[in-house]
Amino acid sequence: MKDLVAGARSRSGDDDDTDDGITVEGRRKTRSFWQELPILLGIALLLALVIKTFFVQAFSIPSDSMQNTLQAGDRVLVDKLTPWFGSEPQRGEVVVFHDPDGWLPGKAEEPNAVQKVLSFVGLMPSADEKDLIKRVIAVGGDTVECSGSGPVKVNGKALDEPYIYPGNTPCGDKPFGPVKVPGGKIWVMGDHRQESSDSRYHQDLPGGGTVDEDQVIGRAFVVAWPVGRWAPLPASP
Repeated sequence: MKDLVAGARSRSGDDDDTDDGITVEGRRKTRSFWQELPILLGIALLLALVIKTFFVQAFSIPSDSMQNTLQAGDRVLVDKLTPWFGSEPQRGEVVVFHDPDGWLPGKAEEPNAVQKVLSFVGLMPSADEKDLIKRVIAVGGDTVECSGSGPVKVNGKALDEPYIYPGNTPCGDKPFGPVKVPGGKIWVMGDHRQESSDSRYHQDLPGGGTVDEDQVIGRAFVVAWPVGRWAPLPASP
């Protein structure tokens, strides 16, 4: 009789013991894929927003002003990280910047729903923001000028500009200067000089054609799309 009671107690105790190392009461139900999907999407969206805000953002080239370096429709990736560490635009870099003083005429087009989503996560530029892309020719403290058919001179030294669109002259149709670039500003020009409305054409505005460094979003460092045009965008000396 005692043996039966002991056996019963033993069996009762076994019900509370672990089963392959997992307690019966503490056993957790595994989430299904569809239950976890919203969490995964939320994490991916958060990472995309962090990357867009602090690291890299995609921009679309809207015009021919940077030919042949960039073609209309190209997608470039812009480094937004280094400015956070005090990096300043350097001569020869291709940079994206906000419209400083009404360089772009008219109102920005209204984006569609798909573009709003893609621009929100940084996969496309925002259609309701007016940004430009040009090459830095001179920085704060420099004196820049171009007369006749060129060349462009910075601090009296002629620039070697192999990136200029074939058939263009360094001054394009707009000789200028000499212009003393104020501190904290940059002088920018497009590689397709005769198709670029750049610093040369905005000297009558408050900035005198220059762009405030605070308006610079970052440096374009690679052509990411289309795949056949993939190429790095190093700063030209």
